[in-house]
Amino acid sequence: MTDNPGILIYLFSFLIVIGVLVFVHEMGHYLVGRWCGVKAETFAIGFGKEIAGWTDERGTRWKVCMLPLGGYVQFAGDMDPSGSKSSDWLSLPAEERNRTFQSKSLWKRAAIVFAGPAINFIFAILIIMGFVIAYGTSATLPVASAISPDSTAAAMGMQPGDRIISVDGEKIELFEDLREKIMLIPKQEVEIVYERDGQRFTRQGKTGVQILKDRFGNEYRLGLLGMASSQVEWRPVSPLEAPAVAVDKTISIVDQITTTLGQVITGKRSIKELGGPLKIAQASGEQFKLGLESFILFVALISINLGFINLLPIPMLDGGHLMFYAIEAVRRKPANAKVQEWAFRSGLALVLMFMLVVTFNDLSSFGLFRSISG
Repeated sequence: MTDNPGILIYLFSFLIVIGVLVFVHEMGHYLVGRWCGVKAETFAIGFGKEIAGWTDERGTRWKVCMLPLGGYVQFAGDMDPSGSKSSDWLSLPAEERNRTFQSKSLWKRAAIVFAGPAINFIFAILIIMGFVIAYGTSATLPVASAISPDSTAAAMGMQPGDRIISVDGEKIELFEDLREKIMLIPKQEVEIVYERDGQRFTRQGKTGVQILKDRFGNEYRLGLLGMASSQVEWRPVSPLEAPAVAVDKTISIVDQITTTLGQVITGKRSIKELGGPLKIAQASGEQFKLGLESFILFVALISINLGFINLLPIPMLDGGHLMFYAIEAVRRKPANAKVQEWAFRSGLALVLMFMLVVTFNDLSSFGLFRSISG
């Protein structure tokens, strides 16, 4: 029997996650835009018809819209995806023109665009800092206390007391590092270097696979080495050390994201494992029911994912804009406006196609198509 939250908890928690993270992301754009002297005409949470809003003394319209799947900041003059200086822009009074996005230098435009993903990472780091200060961080060494029979570790000749040195050339310092590395590569070839009595051994083998099911009925396919560590150790983290620990954990999460994405691209993982808004809503409700701490950590995880995705060099995303700014920096002039326009149209089509795929995956995982087919 599964312990699923009700539909109201799913909806409520999803709106909190998306609302908070979209607000944080767009606030990054907004604050740096103001610092650079650009007027923000609109700050929107969601898309479509306005539900509620107000206009501040600077003339910025703050509003909440019908479809809560994103948001945007509309800067003055920023009507063309390519950011080109049109005849309408050139006809503006000088004072008004100087407050537009196009009037700013390349580095200022890049800073405004980069600020959105950057603040998502900063927000997650601040959350993780709070947790490591409150609870400490893992300090368990990657030393085997037991080896499962017929496991990958056993086939490699490992014994209790052996210490893992590296996995696929990546240095392993903590048992947590080992677990995070192995769980992402089920049924894949791996090279392990381990140490016993001062002597090092290098072995190759294929990881096992473990299917885990949580209390909500979700199944997870994880890589398995077959090595256990019985002594779990934690160490306190001071406020001065916390930023470095939080940044390290954030980098580790980004590494997991890139590894998983690479596996999907290369066919090592099925594209069916990618989830979309409905899966995020499901996970939001489940983490909310597990407790406030789990929910806040989930918000940090999604914030990192949002920052990472927005930095991908796909036109329509922040990373696509930054890619064209990099081209502009190298060429010392913007890319052709028509090229940029078609690139952004292609980027929009790619993003929409991706959304269709992950939404189809979401509906399939919920059994919708099985119920329709009978």
